Amino acid sequence: MTKPQPPPQIQEWRAQFPILGRAVHLANCSQSPQSVRVRKAVESYLDDWAEAGMNWERWMEEVHSSKQEFARLVGADPSEVSMHGSASQAINAVASSFDYSGKRNKIIVTEADFPTVVFIWKACLRLGLTLEVVPVINGEIDPSAYEKCIDERTLITCIPQVYYQNGFKQDIALIAEMAHKRGSLIFVDAYQALGTEPVDMRQMDIDILVSGNLKYLLGLPGSAYLYVKRELIPGMKPTATGWFGQENPFAFDIREFQYAGDARRFDTGTPIVMAAYAAREGMRIINEVGVPRIKPWIDELSRYAIREIERRGFETSSPRDISKKGPITSILVPSSQKTETELKKRGVIASARGPVIRLAHHFFVIPEDIDRALDSLEEIVGPESKK
Repeated sequence: MTKPQPPPQIQEWRAQFPILGRAVHLANCSQSPQSVRVRKAVESYLDDWAEAGMNWERWMEEVHSSKQEFARLVGADPSEVSMHGSASQAINAVASSFDYSGKRNKIIVTEADFPTVVFIWKACLRLGLTLEVVPVINGEIDPSAYEKCIDERTLITCIPQVYYQNGFKQDIALIAEMAHKRGSLIFVDAYQALGTEPVDMRQMDIDILVSGNLKYLLGLPGSAYLYVKRELIPGMKPTATGWFGQENPFAFDIREFQYAGDARRFDTGTPIVMAAYAAREGMRIINEVGVPRIKPWIDELSRYAIREIERRGFETSSPRDISKKGPITSILVPSSQKTETELKKRGVIASARGPVIRLAHHFFVIPEDIDRALDSLEEIVGPESKK
């Protein structure tokens, strides 16, 4: 079977990730491989800390620089972006920002949401909100299901851009239009898409968006970013706050409580500076390579992976229609956690979730990586366990 022809720069890109010289890395849906540039960025922070002892002005510049890179990635302004230690922290900041005592107090989530999203909103039920769950049917969500759920009581419609388990991708702009017609805000979890799928806040008319950095944005744990549309910010008053969420964090006046006028109001405590260094450089790489160049290659890898999976007799739970598929290609296996462990012994880094092992493509992945992963999978599960 003909293999897709990699972009001409791919070997140069691969050289930036040392682990690719000794292993296949297809776990980008959980953690990206370490790049030379990200490692140098982290080392520059450690060197500065060792030499200067304390250099908060410089470190805060790096935090702001990371916000700028995120804003560039999604077509936003840095004043609409806040940094958090995790996507969960960012979602909590949003959930604590609204008054649920009025008629419009319904939150919509989906069965495709990562559990943390649903858990956070369930923890807020005591504040007076109501929750409705959009079902997943055969691994996908029919857009018409949103029309049935969104009504005049809906405050926020929360959706994942890409389903973490099988890579199903939603039409954000379409769902945003549905939500806005009925007065609902749209809150997008882009964690499993950003860096591989184009996102433009203005064109898609997204109100709120969250993404962490350790997956396709090439960072490390401890960094996540929250976008909130500028005109919404003044009306949102998070109880999940801290001194960095104040207009003047360094006033040190406990009698004066004043939220920051921009998205800084969603900041909480001292940012994780080292993670910001890594996040800034990881997103800079993505912005330099360019998502418009990354997406077509990932689509080619998806087509190839699905053909090879089916040719070898495995079963995928991912959409065959590439227009509805993100960078994840999932394979049903008897024991996903055991399979992940066995693959790693063979030099293949993949990620288990539920009943599947996930192969998550990125711009540095080549078809031979997929071949090696599937060869190893055949050794592990055997022909009797394929279907």
